[in-house]
Amino acid sequence: MDALNQISTTLALTMGLAWASGINLYATLFTLGYLANTGNIDLPPDLQIVANPMVMGAAGLMYFIEFFADKMPGVDTGWDAIHTFIRIPAGAMLAAGAIGDLNPAVELAAAILGGGLAAGSHATKAGSRVLINTSPEPFSNWLASVSEDVVVITGVWACINHPILFLIALTGFILLMIWLLPRIWVGIKKVFGFIINLFRNENTTISQNPPQ
Repeated sequence: MDALNQISTTLALTMGLAWASGINLYATLFTLGYLANTGNIDLPPDLQIVANPMVMGAAGLMYFIEFFADKMPGVDTGWDAIHTFIRIPAGAMLAAGAIGDLNPAVELAAAILGGGLAAGSHATKAGSRVLINTSPEPFSNWLASVSEDVVVITGVWACINHPILFLIALTGFILLMIWLLPRIWVGIKKVFGFIINLFRNENTTISQNPPQ
């Protein structure tokens, strides 16, 4: 039973950090560092660096910036595009670090799975934001951003304190993600297709009616 609990705890921490990193990396790092410094978790050796005050300060500053950037329609999409190259590798690294002192093959497997999960959660977050930004009012964007922050912070806490429940919830998220991503992709293609046609029609109108 103890072995099963250890496996579920390690798996929840590994996949939880990867999943959360794909949505909001800086909130994940700051929350993890805070929980470590307040004695709520004993971090594996490879993750103890996140509890360093300097790392927490950097993560907190970047989270402060992201908090506002993520709530501006259009800006959030650009922010997500840039962070495609940050969240996914970071998710893989955190997943590998959460494994602890095991053999390199297990760490590599965790990094691969963690990177894939971070990519999935990032794609779901970024893609849904593109569709939400088609709404003329900003409130849906603000609500989505605040909800993501709450989900990430709660998820990091849950993967540490309630690993079994978290793994069940994560399984549900993965199934939902598999169902959502193709539909999000279709919606994104429609949005960008509309924008491209809009520019084409505008250029055609200008060429047919040049300024006098």
